[in-house]
Amino acid sequence: MKTEIVIKNGTEVAVIESDELLITDIQSALDLIMTVKYETGCTNIAVNKEAVTEEFFVLSTCLAGEILQKFVNYGIRFAVYGDFTNYTSKPLKDFMYESNRGNDIYFQPSASLAVDKLCGVPSRG
Repeated sequence: MKTEIVIKNGTEVAVIESDELLITDIQSALDLIMTVKYETGCTNIAVNKEAVTEEFFVLSTCLAGEILQKFVNYGIRFAVYGDFTNYTSKPLKDFMYESNRGNDIYFQPSASLAVDKLCGVPSRG
């Protein structure tokens, strides 16, 4: 797991990149929240999609909702970044679209766009 702190608009974001799964269930999500918060002090976290179990992206498992609720409960703004084009589920696409319109959870194609969202940078284009 590689963690980089990016500061933009006076907001710190912990950008995490990992080849290993970091979020596989609720407990692993809580472990990640606490580790990042303790080690960096950041309450904004961006994680690459490859570090999140595929079950997260199957809404019928309810895993995404349960995990994302933990992030919100602990005051963590969270972004997953990566290529989501392989997902064809309309409910998932709608979920990601609505999340991106909110203030706490984002799904972005790149780490830099995830950072922009978490730092309140207006969308480009």
